[in-house]
Amino acid sequence: MAMKRICFDYQAGYPADQRIVEVMLPYFTEFFGNPSSIHFLGEAPRKALENARMKVAELVNANKKEEIIFNSGATEGNNLALLGVAYRNKDRGRHIITTKIEHISIRNLCKHLEKQGFMITYLPVDKCGVVDPEVLKKEITDETILVSMNYANGEIGTIEPIREMGELTRRKNIYLHVDAVAAAGKIPIDVQKDNVDLVTISSNDMYGPKGVGALYVKEGTKLSPQVIGGGQERGLRSGTEDIPGIVGLGKAAELAKVEMVEEGSKMTALRDRLMNGLLGIPDTYLNGHPTQRLPSNANLRFSYVEGESLLLSLDMEGIAVSSGSACTSKTLEPSPVLLAIGLKHEEAHGSLSFTMSKYNAREDVDYAIEVLPKIVTKLRAISPLTPR
Repeated sequence: MAMKRICFDYQAGYPADQRIVEVMLPYFTEFFGNPSSIHFLGEAPRKALENARMKVAELVNANKKEEIIFNSGATEGNNLALLGVAYRNKDRGRHIITTKIEHISIRNLCKHLEKQGFMITYLPVDKCGVVDPEVLKKEITDETILVSMNYANGEIGTIEPIREMGELTRRKNIYLHVDAVAAAGKIPIDVQKDNVDLVTISSNDMYGPKGVGALYVKEGTKLSPQVIGGGQERGLRSGTEDIPGIVGLGKAAELAKVEMVEEGSKMTALRDRLMNGLLGIPDTYLNGHPTQRLPSNANLRFSYVEGESLLLSLDMEGIAVSSGSACTSKTLEPSPVLLAIGLKHEEAHGSLSFTMSKYNAREDVDYAIEVLPKIVTKLRAISPLTPR
């Protein structure tokens, strides 16, 4: 009998929805023209480009489709947001505020900017991973030009009070950038009500193709472009547009807008079933906010065992999970996100992140609930951390 193969590590990468793949295919062969061409071969790609721009704008309730800038993905979007604001507005000030639980792409950008003479403040979070708006308020100075934080944390699932942050930054005339990679397409985002100026979006995290993304840039936001060339994408991201990928992102945004509520309800039920089943294991705890969390995320820590051992044991049973962000999985250091919420090193090492998709079923969850308690018991029996 073939071994079960179950993915609970979708945050590392999603399969493309077949409906999205189908709409992309003609733009590889039939409609292959450059959208900048003024002859007939550019017409269909140009229309497709602007239609996709409109679909992404509608997903986040942008005021104009021109506020959507296409790029190669989340990392590039974060680069344009942070470096673009920093370099264009450095005469106003050189202070940037972020949090201690950001994605590694944001953390490394902040380290880079510190070397360029910018001052970075890293806001603490509470034990659930929530940033207190009052803490942000106290850290703002006359030099502050940008606040950058995740809309929801892809590792522990906690959703941040973005609307409160946006009200504060708007009053202070400070740009607010949110990394919405983990949130877009899973929970509603309204850039106008949230008072945000920049939003990073990834195609693949909405079942679209890898290697394409978008940055929402509110009209009037002053940015320095980071890719210089022929002036595409309002001059903010030059280079011939990836039309098949952008068409895929547009279709992903269209489907997400229609289907996210129903899919979110399904994933929430599966997530809660998984959490309730695994929290029945002695000395097992939930990381992140108990209710204010992404419908697809369950992050649990298992005392007295190491996450790597759990991960490998689950892999042998055909279950794929994560012990942290996929982008930092090459290091043996504990997750900075888990340390930021107050966990000790051994507690952080004993944590697993389960992220689900619309392709998961109740049978997947029940199999994990059946298998994992036995693995934990076995590993605890040989662990030097287990109390004797």
